[in-house]
Amino acid sequence: MIPSDKHLTIGSLLFDGIDQIDFTGPFEVFSRLPNSTFRSYAKTLDPVTDMKGLRILPDATLDEAGQLDIVHVPGGFGQEGVMEDEAILGWLRRQAEGATLVYSVCTGALVCGAAGLLKGRRSTTHWASFHLLPWFGAIPVDERVVIDGAFASAAGVTAGIDGALRVAALLRGDAVAQSIQLYMQYAPEPPFEAGTPATAPAAILDAMRGSIAGMTAQRAATARRVAERLGIEPPEPAA
Repeated sequence: MIPSDKHLTIGSLLFDGIDQIDFTGPFEVFSRLPNSTFRSYAKTLDPVTDMKGLRILPDATLDEAGQLDIVHVPGGFGQEGVMEDEAILGWLRRQAEGATLVYSVCTGALVCGAAGLLKGRRSTTHWASFHLLPWFGAIPVDERVVIDGAFASAAGVTAGIDGALRVAALLRGDAVAQSIQLYMQYAPEPPFEAGTPATAPAAILDAMRGSIAGMTAQRAATARRVAERLGIEPPEPAA
């Protein structure tokens, strides 16, 4: 836990094609941490558009960000472009050097991997991209939230809230995290046991895999290029 009298600067990376709940879920938690400031950052001040069309206005540009204590990296289909955007990757590497914690949500882990931040680290990501983690030198861990030193990662989409609460507890203690959880009335009771590949009906899983097959293949191709750039030769990922 970080001393309560230390002010925390928390920043989220924004880019076109994010999945907004990867951003807004953790925002609900981080924006309520005592003695902290939360801001969002993008390459420009233009609104970014999430993968379903929601527009979000960044607070500042990447160049305007000082050293952050907590760096939050969301995912979404737009991570494809970010994984080969050296301006963003370089900013992320520089921030990681001085940050207390880097926290990825969903395929934000692939962005961190493309920046070379996951080599030898335990990590998780969305189930459809989990098999790509070795291409970034990461150690895949099939858990909803994984913490490895100064890096934390959450699995797909809604796991970002779980991970943010875990991070909140690390930063400000369990009582603070529990108070935020209570305020949010975060007590999930999903109507179906279909939230993971292990519990979803086979027909639903097959249909979902088919619907995202193109994106999965595209991510694999990008992962191969990144692996070559990083000098990593992992096993051929399974389909």
